[in-house]
Amino acid sequence: MDTKFNSFKEFYPFYLQQHSEVVCRSLHFIGTLMGLIFLIFSLTTFDNKWWAFASPLFGYGLGFIGHFFFEHNRPATFKNPFYSFGADILMFFQLLTGKIKFKS
Repeated sequence: MDTKFNSFKEFYPFYLQQHSEVVCRSLHFIGTLMGLIFLIFSLTTFDNKWWAFASPLFGYGLGFIGHFFFEHNRPATFKNPFYSFGADILMFFQLLTGKIKFKS
């Protein structure tokens, strides 16, 4: 995973390869969905800051579980945090719309 990426377009196929297990993709999807829901709650209910704190915990927490216990690789976030965040959001919407499948 020491490969250097010059663009997001170059990075995304690698990202999908690192998320080939159905359980890993599913945990990422659920984590991203929960993270987005918590972020929306945080922005709309100003009385509870817990939602803003919980957003990345669930998003990354479930993804890390998918990598460590099912995919058996290191999350791309450790070396490419910005590309990885963007790829996670893109993968979420592509899974949601059926452009890519949960099982590769």
